[in-house]
Amino acid sequence: MAHSLVLGGIRSGKSALAEQLASAGGSPVLYVATGSAGDGEMAERIRRHQARRPAAWGLVEEPVSLAGVLVEQAPAAPCLLVDCMSLWVANLLHAGEAVFAREREAWLAGLPDYPGEVVIVSNEVGLGTIGMDPLTRRFCDELGWLNQALAQQCGRVVLSVAGLPCWLKGGATSGN
Repeated sequence: MAHSLVLGGIRSGKSALAEQLASAGGSPVLYVATGSAGDGEMAERIRRHQARRPAAWGLVEEPVSLAGVLVEQAPAAPCLLVDCMSLWVANLLHAGEAVFAREREAWLAGLPDYPGEVVIVSNEVGLGTIGMDPLTRRFCDELGWLNQALAQQCGRVVLSVAGLPCWLKGGATSGN
C-alpha cells in the first residue's frame, strides 16, 4: 500500500488536500490528531478541522505514540490520516530526548508494515528563515529530517502551495 506525504506551509491547503486523498481511497478513514487545544485559537482551528471532516470518519487523539496507533489499527487497517508531523515533533521535543528518539524510530520503522493507506500531513520548514533560538533551529532540523525520511518511504509526495497540489513523487493517481 502506497502511503502519501502532504507537505506545505501554514494555510497552504495541505490538510484539505490530505482529506481529499484519504477520501479517494474508498476505505474507512481514521483521523489521527497529534495536536491538542492548548489555547482558544488552537481550539478554534481544531473545531474548523472537525467541522470539515465527514461524520463517518473516526478520530484518535495521539500526541506522542504514533507507532502505537499503527499497531492498534493494523487489524482493521483503515486509512489513517495523520495531522500533523509538526505538532508531533514539537510534542516529542517537549517529552525529552529518550522519548523523542524512541517514538521517532518506532514510527518510521512501523510505517512500512501498516497494511492500510496512511496519509501524513507535515509543514515544509525548508523554505523559511533560520530560527533565532536553539529550540527553533532544532525543531526545524528535526522536522526537515523527518520529512525527508517520510518522503523516502511514501509512494506519493505532494507539496500544497496556495491550495494547489504540486506532485513531487508518485502523481495524483499513481499508487507507487
